[in-house]
Amino acid sequence: MAKVAFLGLGVMGYPMAGHLQAAGHEVTVYNRTAAKAETWVAQYGGAMATTPQEAAQGAEFVMACVGNDDDLRMVCTGESGAFHGMAEGATFVDHTTVSAKVTRELFAAGQSMGIAFVDAPISGGQAGAENGVLSIMCGGEQAAYDAAEPIMQVYSKICRRIGDSGAGQMTKMCNQIAIAGLVQGLSEALHFAEKAGLDGRSVVEVISQGAAGSWQMANRYETMLDDHFEHGFAVDWMRKDLGICLETANETGASLPVTALVDQFYKEVQKLGGGRWDTSSLIKRLRAVD
Repeated sequence: MAKVAFLGLGVMGYPMAGHLQAAGHEVTVYNRTAAKAETWVAQYGGAMATTPQEAAQGAEFVMACVGNDDDLRMVCTGESGAFHGMAEGATFVDHTTVSAKVTRELFAAGQSMGIAFVDAPISGGQAGAENGVLSIMCGGEQAAYDAAEPIMQVYSKICRRIGDSGAGQMTKMCNQIAIAGLVQGLSEALHFAEKAGLDGRSVVEVISQGAAGSWQMANRYETMLDDHFEHGFAVDWMRKDLGICLETANETGASLPVTALVDQFYKEVQKLGGGRWDTSSLIKRLRAVD
């Protein structure tokens, strides 16, 4: 068992930190809104800290799941950031979806302080975090990954090192690119079924067992048919992620025409007031056109 700090108790971080405490690790949590940390301690035990630096003191591993590049910089190297409290030889594991640029920046900053840094973005949504079955894609030095993997296994169904620093974030971009196209395709299929007068549930029962089947179809078709989107991964966060994908594509020379188009479709969903809706709300845009 290890002494672990967990920074960021959002819809993903809250249950992930809970799994660590339940597994017997000694967990100290930090959240920007202290009331959330207090609630977590009341539910799971463990301890809370008022700053990332305080949470990181004495921790062998510091895990983070925050919002964006700026949030990550703040909890790592900002005033009272975790790096200032971490001992030489400790490992920082970042579960946030951020740019590979900030990842490599913080990897280098950690190296200069004797701190290992693993980028480890996650996929699987809120349900995956709550059930401890996330997919984790990692970048960083092999030794740092090997040390952190047993900690991450507590809330994952698969955890893999893909390559050097930034490789985990690049892989998460692949994940989001694939999801964008899948959700748009599923939205169009269900919309087509509705317009054709077909029973959507019967359609999915059949096509989900063939080549069209996907996680998105299995987990989102019913709520899409019911026009219910107050759950899951928010459109605002998806646009943040797709923005990272498109910016990186410009840097690498990759062509992402479908991703760019779906990003604009999500922009239209935001204009409908759906910034906090689940990403499957792309079908709302199609219905709004009718």
